[in-house]
Amino acid sequence: MSVRCSTKSRRVVAAVSLAAALALAVTGCGTDDGGGKTNDAGSSPSSTPSKPSEEDKGSKQEDTAAGDNVDPNVKLAQANGRDGLILVVNEVKRDSGGFVTVSGVIKNDGDSIQSGAQWSGNESTIVAKNPNSVAGATLVDKVGKKRYYILRDTDGRCLCTTGLTAIPAGKSVSVFMQFPAPPATTSEVDFTLPTFAAASLKISG
Repeated sequence: MSVRCSTKSRRVVAAVSLAAALALAVTGCGTDDGGGKTNDAGSSPSSTPSKPSEEDKGSKQEDTAAGDNVDPNVKLAQANGRDGLILVVNEVKRDSGGFVTVSGVIKNDGDSIQSGAQWSGNESTIVAKNPNSVAGATLVDKVGKKRYYILRDTDGRCLCTTGLTAIPAGKSVSVFMQFPAPPATTSEVDFTLPTFAAASLKISG
């Protein structure tokens, strides 16, 4: 009898041990599943990068063209052109980026429509990329004996007003042009735009 009891006891112990092992295994699987759910929930914010991208997009949309905030009542210089055209310069500002922005207004005080094609200059590559623009403008530093042309991007497009197809009589258009900045010691330059007289400009900033 003692042998049978001993054998039976060992079987009971073995059964209990097996049950405990199975319980631990089930508990372990539950932990893994829980971890998976946590990871999934944690990974759900990965869909949120669309929000920063929308914010970035919005910030880009807030960017404005140079010259938009210029005071039209300020008159730094005036240059007369052909057929009643007048160029009034409102601002000449040196920026920290290493360039100078000239902003102003072209007025048509004549009796006929004027085309903007005449201000693109005569450099064929510039005219091809920037028709009906003010890409033909230049700054001349007499002291430094240097001429500065309008800045262009890698595609050859000017950093200036484009799309000047026509200016009706009695109307005006705002324009801006960006040039490489002369040395900080240069405070005055001569400004030229095809068909207009030269004008002396003082750089601010």
